[in-house]
Amino acid sequence: MLLAIDIGNTNINIGIWDGMTLRREWRLQTTHNKTADEYGILLINLLQVEGLENAVDGLILASVVPILTKTFVDLSHQIWNFEPVLVSAKLDLGIEILTDNPAEVGADRLVNTIAGFTLYEKPCIIIDMGTATTFDVVSQEGALLGVAIAPGLRLAADALINQAAKLSQVPFIAPPQATGRNTVHAVQSGLIFGYVSLIEGMTRRLIAEHPNHDSEILVLGTGGLINLVASHTDIFDHVDHTLTLKGLRLIYNRVLL
Repeated sequence: MLLAIDIGNTNINIGIWDGMTLRREWRLQTTHNKTADEYGILLINLLQVEGLENAVDGLILASVVPILTKTFVDLSHQIWNFEPVLVSAKLDLGIEILTDNPAEVGADRLVNTIAGFTLYEKPCIIIDMGTATTFDVVSQEGALLGVAIAPGLRLAADALINQAAKLSQVPFIAPPQATGRNTVHAVQSGLIFGYVSLIEGMTRRLIAEHPNHDSEILVLGTGGLINLVASHTDIFDHVDHTLTLKGLRLIYNRVLL
């Protein structure tokens, strides 16, 4: 079975694939100072609960946290005694990366590009809501044309609360209407509906610039915070919370071939 791990700045998303079937998915908080031993114990415990601790025969890793990249490589050596596949522009991914410097493109951007294009076979814009809110622009041929990056919703909320003395944390839910009549609803409106408008506006701008703008361009949503906005807009053609894990499986299968 394949262990697919996506290490983000806020969360680590882990899935175990049995062929084409995603047997189980876990989402852990990213902790930069955890050792390979500590993460190893945690992973083994999660797998033991499912009775899968001896079933792992491959590992693929996409990471935007360099210190944890090494941690999980060490973990793979210590527990399973094999080399993990590390996603980067150096791999033969089967796609063009048409940015000025492909080496600086995040591994998660590459994984989502491959997943979105392979699964839907159309030009697309992939919106991933996590620590950052990212927009990956993919061509008719499956090339990554470029990326837009905005602060993530939670990051924006934290900055607002930390810098405004009279504001405090609010639940991440939409208020009854955009015009807030109290402080809680005002902040909720700016965050939830504000990010809906950000996504809608950026998507329309990116579609207008897209070389395939006269054809159907799919808008795909993913990421841990996507549900906060997806129900308040019709901009998405598909929302797929496991898109990155699917992309990791696709890359691993390609590398093996």
